[in-house]
Amino acid sequence: MSEWWTYTLSDLQIFSARTYARLFESYNAAVWPGHALALALGLFLVVLIRRPGPRSARTAAAFLAAAWLWVAVAFHWQRFASIHWAGHAFAVAFALEAALLLVDAARGRAFAPPESAAATIGLAVLLFALFLQPLAGLLLGRAWASTEVFGLAPDPTALATIGVALACAGRRRWILLVIPAAWCAVSGATLLATRVPGAWMTPAAAAAAAALLPVIRRKPLP
Repeated sequence: MSEWWTYTLSDLQIFSARTYARLFESYNAAVWPGHALALALGLFLVVLIRRPGPRSARTAAAFLAAAWLWVAVAFHWQRFASIHWAGHAFAVAFALEAALLLVDAARGRAFAPPESAAATIGLAVLLFALFLQPLAGLLLGRAWASTEVFGLAPDPTALATIGVALACAGRRRWILLVIPAAWCAVSGATLLATRVPGAWMTPAAAAAAAALLPVIRRKPLP
């Protein structure tokens, strides 16, 4: 039996890059034109972050909860589970994050002031998830038909949630970050093993956001 340290990412490959692309092609075709609605929702989150206050944060958390629940059922449970043995477990995790976001919405958390480090960093991560991640994927070889879009696909939805959570005031934002950060790591490892173009982007963006947390903490907010 080989020693465990001799294993590489390729040993974790569960499906092929082509299988993953076909999955997203069929998924995107099935949910079209939901992409326009998802993009509009993402742009609305940008507006909400720029308007600090409990109402904006509650609305953002509620919309994100709906996105996580959609991805849990429509993507993980109904589709990803057909090619990944842990697809149903991922669906449960995404549904749990949706529940956490709904609880957070009920608590009435507020966004940090627009000029604060928290709001600036959170907004940058959100914009990356909405626009740069899909665009970079296309430039790195992903086809239009298999593009991953916020609100419909797990990776950009997780990254967008990290951005929104970072933009929140208070010190308990980590509760909303655990599942999105864990997903970014799991997704990155899986897609790197599968050699999906641009697989490194999601974990790299999440790591960059984590590296910037000390900047936020040095300027504590109420």
